[in-house]
Amino acid sequence: MNGYNDETKDAVKDYYSKTLKTSSDLQTNACCTSAAPPDHIIDAIMKIHDEVVSKYYGCGLCLPDGLKGLSVLDLGCGSGRDVYIAAQLVGERGRAEGADMPKAQLHVAICHQKWHAEKFGYTNVDFKLGFIERLGELGLADASFDVIVSNCVINLSPDKEAVLKEAYRLLKPGGELYFSDVYSDRRVPQALREDSVLWGECISGALYWNDFHNLAKKCGFLDPRLVKDSKITVENKKLEAKLGRIGFYSATYRLFKLDDLESHCEDYGQAVIYKGTIERCPDSFELDGHHDIEKGRVFPVCGNTWKMLHDTRFKQHFEFIGNFDTHYGIYDGCGTLIPFSSAKEGGAGGGGCC
Repeated sequence: MNGYNDETKDAVKDYYSKTLKTSSDLQTNACCTSAAPPDHIIDAIMKIHDEVVSKYYGCGLCLPDGLKGLSVLDLGCGSGRDVYIAAQLVGERGRAEGADMPKAQLHVAICHQKWHAEKFGYTNVDFKLGFIERLGELGLADASFDVIVSNCVINLSPDKEAVLKEAYRLLKPGGELYFSDVYSDRRVPQALREDSVLWGECISGALYWNDFHNLAKKCGFLDPRLVKDSKITVENKKLEAKLGRIGFYSATYRLFKLDDLESHCEDYGQAVIYKGTIERCPDSFELDGHHDIEKGRVFPVCGNTWKMLHDTRFKQHFEFIGNFDTHYGIYDGCGTLIPFSSAKEGGAGGGGCC
């Protein structure tokens, strides 16, 4: 990747191993979560060791609903905060693993494993030291995870295509990659991509949103879905001067491993009815930013959305209407999947299909 040579890579590694001691050492708010987490996540965090929490760096909440009993992998787990949250959400019958390369960060996660096992009352956590671009070297088998998460880490990778391909390989059919990261409204210029501080602050490695969508599709994730996003305000005058007019966004996407999705949202006259049975979602289930599905209501969907619910862990929670026998053309309301915040500021349009 242009602008990310071995020297920069080493500098970024040192940034997270040596420069950043706690989250308060960050120079921008790009790697910070501004929104308050929901109550069940707060409760889970309260059961996590203080040192693990103090070394958390993330730009969003990247733990989806419906994790009970599942296998979850956190790419770029750092000190392990999200792994220990996931461990509580999947429960004793599930498992939560984390992978990352900075030894200092991973040491914090590993040295508190026993403490957390005693706190939770069970052991279901493991950590791997290695690069998220080369997960095959860590002994992780094909199709071995239900859900893969990542929190503001993929932007730091010098080879994002390799990360997405590895995630696709490790997911079970119907599994999903659910992750938060930093995106830009234009391609970041070469000069900024050579700035190790901006890389470490999750700025220079941000993907232009359209490049990300094309890359995700190339790696097998055929219909990326934007869940939520917010504009990043750097709040550092010196760094803001370097960035000029480039807009940056914290965004959460979900990518499903479904090999028969179409390139566009197509209309087959289908609909779903949500049963209200997903844990902590009694009244509605939000698949993405354009699909907040109310319990008991007949909710028309495109073919891709129908499959995202029918061919995944969500199937038991829905009734399904229709099939693929008759095609009625493009699904009304389809739009270009740019960040919603960008659209509000005059971008090309909103995301999602419906």
